[in-house]
Amino acid sequence: MPEAAPRGRFGRWGGCYAPETLMENLRALEIAWEEFRASTTRRAELDALLRDFAGRPTPLTPVRRLSAVLGAEIWLKREDLLHTGAHKINNALGQALLAKHMGKKRILAETGAGQHGVASATACALLGLECVVYMGAVDVERQKPNVERMRLLGARVEVVEHGQRTLKDAINEAMRAWVGDPDAHYLLGSALGPHPFPSIVASFHEVIGCEARAQMVAQAGALPDVVVACVGGGSNAIGMFRAFVDDADVELVGVEAGGRGPELGEHAARFGGAGGEPGILHGCETFLLQDEDGQVLETHSISAGLDYPAIGPEHAWLRDRGRARYESASDAEALRAFHELALLEGILPALESAHAVAWVQTHSEPLRGKRVLVNLSGRGDKDLATVLAQRGQ
Repeated sequence: MPEAAPRGRFGRWGGCYAPETLMENLRALEIAWEEFRASTTRRAELDALLRDFAGRPTPLTPVRRLSAVLGAEIWLKREDLLHTGAHKINNALGQALLAKHMGKKRILAETGAGQHGVASATACALLGLECVVYMGAVDVERQKPNVERMRLLGARVEVVEHGQRTLKDAINEAMRAWVGDPDAHYLLGSALGPHPFPSIVASFHEVIGCEARAQMVAQAGALPDVVVACVGGGSNAIGMFRAFVDDADVELVGVEAGGRGPELGEHAARFGGAGGEPGILHGCETFLLQDEDGQVLETHSISAGLDYPAIGPEHAWLRDRGRARYESASDAEALRAFHELALLEGILPALESAHAVAWVQTHSEPLRGKRVLVNLSGRGDKDLATVLAQRGQ
């Protein structure tokens, strides 16, 4: 599995670009993280929670009707069947345990689609920690069920009313709050941010790919030819990809949000759309959407979880190496995939995950006859209002 180079780097990407007021927190976190990794007792405690509370291992499902339509052998890794409805619980439980061992009393978290917020609130309720979740006002409006779930679980939801009022702005506010709160741990939800966060989040999600790899061999008799996952910040994708990085014959494809089109402000495709350039955002050097003056651009995606201007640094590194490629699916393609997976397989995917399914649909000809593993990172209950609105209901 790939690990961060010295100083938290993945090649040229990553690092720790944080204000001095955060450095003490980050150094303490890095020390605690190394102790956590080295402790078989603490890892066993997490494994037990993932098994007995979250519902791991998740199934690997062959989708036979969709496979027949597309001419490929398609398998879904069912992270949507985890408790809370998405892969986010893997990292939330891990970091909440880490925070508890550090003696922290409070969790600060950000959320876009709401799944990380729900997972954080759930982990805090289980472990007896206070929880504060920062969420942009736009996302609060389009993810109301998850907002209410967080509140029912005891979390305080802080609505962010400035900036674009989406995930980027929620991260800003959570980081600001962390500076002045020595009793708090910032439970970052994606594989980005200043070191050591990208490595921590990716490590807690490696279970996805490790399970899927073993399941493919056991159920399909071979490794997949292609592994596909949606990519916002990139936590579900890096958790899946890490298990296959050393398998040269397995192609890795990350699917970004193509939004409404390729024009600036109309998408969230850092590699595949206009505006993507190297830069620094939220404490790490990575690839992000910015203008010629270095100002971060507004983004758009029908899926709140992919509506973010930067990508995790390990993904930028995988692309540099030529080990993974990153393409995009549009809003319309994701909606079509949502409906077709529902009608053909009885599965409602999260709109984020639907982007990965959509890429498979639009590339069915070159994928014909191949084994394709798709990470279904979440379920679509949270997106019903958005989907029905698009249908005029």
